[in-house]
Amino acid sequence: MKLSELLKSVSILQIAGPAETEITGVNIDSRKIEKGHLFVAIKGTQTDGHKFIAKAIELGATAILCEDMPEEKIESVSYLQVASTEDVVGQVATNFYGNPSKKLKLVGVTGTNGKTTIATLLYNMFRKFGHRCGLLSTVCNYIEDEAIAADHTTPDPIELNHLLHRMVEAGCEYAFMECSSHAIAQKRIGGLTFAGGIFTNLTRDHLDYHKTFENYRNAKKAFFDGLPKEAFAITNADDKNGSVMVQNCKANIKTYSIRQMADFRAHIIECHFEGMYLEINGREVGVQFIGKFNVSNLLAVYGAAVMLGKNPEDVLVVMSTLKSVAGRLEPIRSKDGITAVVDYAHTPDALENVLNAIHEVLEGKEGHVITVCGAGGNRDKGKRPLMAQEAVKQSDRVIITSDNPRFEEPQDIINDMLAGLTPQQMKKVVSIVDRKEAIRTACMMAQKGDVILIAGKGHEDYQEIKGVKHHFDDREVVSDIFNS
Repeated sequence: MKLSELLKSVSILQIAGPAETEITGVNIDSRKIEKGHLFVAIKGTQTDGHKFIAKAIELGATAILCEDMPEEKIESVSYLQVASTEDVVGQVATNFYGNPSKKLKLVGVTGTNGKTTIATLLYNMFRKFGHRCGLLSTVCNYIEDEAIAADHTTPDPIELNHLLHRMVEAGCEYAFMECSSHAIAQKRIGGLTFAGGIFTNLTRDHLDYHKTFENYRNAKKAFFDGLPKEAFAITNADDKNGSVMVQNCKANIKTYSIRQMADFRAHIIECHFEGMYLEINGREVGVQFIGKFNVSNLLAVYGAAVMLGKNPEDVLVVMSTLKSVAGRLEPIRSKDGITAVVDYAHTPDALENVLNAIHEVLEGKEGHVITVCGAGGNRDKGKRPLMAQEAVKQSDRVIITSDNPRFEEPQDIINDMLAGLTPQQMKKVVSIVDRKEAIRTACMMAQKGDVILIAGKGHEDYQEIKGVKHHFDDREVVSDIFNS
């Protein structure tokens, strides 16, 4: 591709070197540069890409997109200066891969909780409708049946456009994507064209990165501010930030709710651990999910499918066949009548929602709730005591343990969580650093009819300690204990 084509719609401040050259690839990682590539130097949160310009040229880069022009330049290399490489890299990537998001219907899902569930369920639903689809999620990326490991909630702009390009080549008509606050703030989705956007909810998370709740909220809102008028925007009317998200939105705005009047409404008729009976917009449907928060998730899925042109009756028929996403309220039964529930809940709000769902099923039945939970290391410390408080509030016994301690000492994280509890609350809490031992202890405590919630890791099959990921799967651990 010619350099001029690659930089279409990009405002260039200054050019040094050849004005036109053939570009064979685009990268923001100097280690991946090959002959004929354009290297985009980004001033990231961890390191400044400008430091690696010389390395990129050494590896074969023939063009450099940067904010600060190098003092020493090589005659055969094109240097292009822009005001912000972070702002334009998405457009450059989109141009290089032939604007793939315009060749399929791309739906983005943003919010604190529910992104993975909603995006995955839409992917599964539209495949059941017979469409070829792609998925970009925390758990795994998919191009039809092909699984591609997901290292981030949202890939960098170049990898993202490459994946979307591959989806187009594979004949995909739809793509469903989680849009994290980091991805929006870092312009990873810049240059993409969305057919629709969904807002789930907003609670405290990622303040280690965003610093304030307002910054976090504004990052989410920026996604909806950027939607075109041809798109749809579906927002959660039950969340106080739901209306804020769409204040400046040009798209066709729709609402969903389980509490008030909305375009898409639902209420629970009956609930048990195997699923629920719901009424959605006046029609009854049985689903294989539990919890009010999952009713909200399913409403978002229903609304998006309808806005994408599907018949409401057909949507409900397919919805009744959908199964829960791995590690989201995933039940495991013991032969002794104990139920363990594994869930990814790693924020105070998510923990509250999961415990609410368990109590909705247990209502009127005998059975205690034992919660095993921890908090991730090198992340927002402010949510640690709040998570302990939520666990204690709705559990009969609580075991505080390790999650992914990363580079922190597990006991220090546990101490931060325990600091949020009163002496009275501490009477039903024990702390066990070893997560496997904590799960084993919970299983030993439980009796017939009890429910053990194992929260924080869900689908993850590792525990990250001192920079190393060790194999660890909550589901495997509890299954082994139940079957021993």
